[in-house]
Amino acid sequence: MSYKVEAVPDSYAALGEGPHWDVDRQSLYYVDLESAGINRYDFKQNKVYKAKIEGEIFASFILPVENKPQEFAVGCGLRTVIVQWDGVSAVAKVTRTLFEVQPDLKENRLNDAKTDPNGRFYGGTMAASGDIFTQWKGELYSWQAGGQPNAIRSKVGISNGLAWDVKAKKFYFIDTNNHEVLAYDYNQSTGAVSNPKVIFDLRKIRPEGPLFPDGMTVDTDGNIYVATFNGGTVFKVNPSTGKILLEIKIPTTQITSVAFGGPNLDILYVTTANKFDQPKPAGTTFQVTGLNAKGYAGVNLKI
Repeated sequence: MSYKVEAVPDSYAALGEGPHWDVDRQSLYYVDLESAGINRYDFKQNKVYKAKIEGEIFASFILPVENKPQEFAVGCGLRTVIVQWDGVSAVAKVTRTLFEVQPDLKENRLNDAKTDPNGRFYGGTMAASGDIFTQWKGELYSWQAGGQPNAIRSKVGISNGLAWDVKAKKFYFIDTNNHEVLAYDYNQSTGAVSNPKVIFDLRKIRPEGPLFPDGMTVDTDGNIYVATFNGGTVFKVNPSTGKILLEIKIPTTQITSVAFGGPNLDILYVTTANKFDQPKPAGTTFQVTGLNAKGYAGVNLKI
C-alpha cells in the first residue's frame, strides 16, 4: 500500500501535540506545548493560525467546548482552564479554571487529554522536571460536567495517548514510560473503565532499545495508530492480536501524536517535536493520505 506524507504549511511547533479535528470548523486544533501556544489549521484555507495564551507557560491540550464556539478547554500546568479564542487572533485569554489536579505537586503538569465519545474529559499528568522518563508521579483522570476529577490510575510516568473504540467497548491508554499500550473495558453510558490489559509492547520492536509510545488514535476498523517519540514512526496495530499492520514513516524522529481529519476523515494528521535541536523538519505537522482508512472526529467537551 502506498501512502503519502506531506508537511502542513507553516505548521511548526517546537513541541507539537494534541491534534483534534473539529468537524464544524473543518479545522485541526493542536498545541505548541511548552510555549502556551494553541494552533488552528484551517483545511479550506490551507493555513495555520497561531496564538499564545496570555500569562501561561504550558498548553498541554486544546478541546473545543460544546455549544461555545470561542471557548476551549486547555491544560495549563495542573489546571484545566477555559480559554477564549476566536481562532484567528494571535493572543488568547484564560477566563476561568474548570478544575485542578495534584495541586500539591507543583513539579508536575498535565499532559495529553481528550474527550470520550460522550464528551467527558480523560487526561493525566507527568513530572515536568528532571528525567521525566524515570519518574512515576503522574495520575490518569476522568471528569464530567458538574463533578470532580476522578483518578483512574496512579503511579503514571508520562500520561499520554488515549483512544476509544465504542464498537469493541474499549478504552486505550499509553503511559510512555511503560513502553506499552493498555486496553481497558469501557462502559460508554457511565464512562467507567476497568480490567486493563497490555495489548501492544514496544520494548522489542527495535534492536537498539525500547521505543517510547506517545499519542494515539483509532480507525473505524478498530485498529490503533501509535506515535513513537523516539522512533520516527506511527505504528498501525491490530489491538486484538498486537500485530503491526503498517509502519508509517515520518521524516523526523520525535512523533508526538496522531488524529484523523479532513472532510472525509481519511487524512492522518501527525504532530512532531523539535526537542534537543533536531534537524529540520522536526516540529512540523504532517498529513498522511492514501492509508485507505478512516477515523473519528474529535468530540467537543461538555461543561
